[in-house]
Amino acid sequence: MRTHWLAVALRYDPSMDARAHRRKLPIGIQTFRKIREEDCYYVDKTPYLRRLLNNGSHYFLSRPRRFGKSLLVDTLKELFEGDEPLFLGLDIHDHWDWSVRHPVLRLDFSRGDFRQPGYLHANLMAQLDAVERRQSVQSGYATAPERFGHLIEALHERAGQRVAVLIDEYDKPILDALQDPEVAHANRDYLRGLYSTIKFCDANIRFTLLTGVSKFSRVSLFSGLNNLKDLTLDPRYSAICGYTEADLDAVFGPELPGLDRDLIRDWYNGYSWLGEDKVYNPFDLLLLFDERRFAAHWFETGSPTFLIDTLVRRGVRSPDLDGMLGSDELLSSFDVDDIAPEALLFQTGYLTIESVEPVNGEMYYRLACPNREVRQSLNRSLLARLTDSRSGRAEQRLRLRDLLLANDFAGMATLFRAFFASIPHQWHINNDIARYEGYYASVFYSYFAALGLDITVEDSGSRGRLDMMVDFNGHIYLFEFKVAELASEGAAMAQLKERGYADKYRHLGRPIHLVAAEFSRESRNLAGFAAESG
Repeated sequence: MRTHWLAVALRYDPSMDARAHRRKLPIGIQTFRKIREEDCYYVDKTPYLRRLLNNGSHYFLSRPRRFGKSLLVDTLKELFEGDEPLFLGLDIHDHWDWSVRHPVLRLDFSRGDFRQPGYLHANLMAQLDAVERRQSVQSGYATAPERFGHLIEALHERAGQRVAVLIDEYDKPILDALQDPEVAHANRDYLRGLYSTIKFCDANIRFTLLTGVSKFSRVSLFSGLNNLKDLTLDPRYSAICGYTEADLDAVFGPELPGLDRDLIRDWYNGYSWLGEDKVYNPFDLLLLFDERRFAAHWFETGSPTFLIDTLVRRGVRSPDLDGMLGSDELLSSFDVDDIAPEALLFQTGYLTIESVEPVNGEMYYRLACPNREVRQSLNRSLLARLTDSRSGRAEQRLRLRDLLLANDFAGMATLFRAFFASIPHQWHINNDIARYEGYYASVFYSYFAALGLDITVEDSGSRGRLDMMVDFNGHIYLFEFKVAELASEGAAMAQLKERGYADKYRHLGRPIHLVAAEFSRESRNLAGFAAESG
């Protein structure tokens, strides 16, 4: 399975960029009005909204953090409230009745820390207080579902138009508390009662949209709200959030000169929700255009501690991240007590859909890291957790790169022996993953992936599967891993030769290097390291 994806370069005329008008970059701006009034760049998403409004009324959308969900919700708010000047020049302007204004009830759970028992109730009541104060509505209910339902009915009655219910980051109260299952369960059950109100108030509602990072199972959270249309894997809405290649040319042309377009794709493109186009994370591109440097902008704004701990606890090998397989049911839901690594990685944006494999009428999805930013950063985080060794890590990565440039395999063996020797003995005792054969391969692989190299794992040939291929600096490196206690001495190199793994790459006419690494459980280090070039 390839872990490196690069699209075919689109052609554009730089002279057109010079004539284009440079606008303000909407970094961190999630308010549609502010973007439009301050002459910011804006990718028109209203064609998707027009389709939504014409085809249904109750929707759910899952996308990773910082993908534009809040801006989408705010755009809908302004649309239903009928602020026509903001939509001049956009697709929906001539297809909307601006004489009709709908009341909007918007809840936003993106702010606050929901790890404390009881905080969810306090947060929600404060939000409902604010809505009632603005709308001059009073309620005598102290319970959330009743107060929420009364407010929907009251807004409908006062305005004479049905209500638009918009709920942003609907799942954050649960996600915040995942490391405290008792609080997470309580928050989940609380929200189940709140969201079920939407179905019971259907006669008063014109439109509903819930957005979040995850898709909790219908049984656990949406048992009372079974009329939501899930847009997450609907190909027609794959680019409802995020930027496409065409968006870069049509909207951000003035920002492109001076930046390598292929490198932009390599670093940031690659997210797929079954549509024809892969999309970019908007946050990454806006920071790139502002700072003019390639960095892990999106990854660095989050803390994947829970994710990393889950992968290590479940014994997921880092080489297996690219190539994981998930069913439609698996990827579309999880619960507090049942968090499959595939669903967690996909829904949080660390893996995306690379290909679809139909089997007996059921859809299966082959997953992969979307781009260099995620693959490189995720493996750095995994490496830190797998080894619990922080000192000199950046220096070791750069040293590995220098050794590859020089094809210094003896130096590479010395580097890895020193690295494994630096892992505290106590860490091995306290961590179950050290007992898995895959632990050694995971550490080895993550070191190369953390450099952002072009890697293929378990590459299939006519005579077997190669553990790892690295394509770097015009050279091909073929790696085979063995645990010394489970194989005869030299078994890894023998397999590389006997199965003719190099034959698949000879047509490239490039230098090929066979590298055999054998690990010892007893010494917790390299037991053998051999390389042959030819």
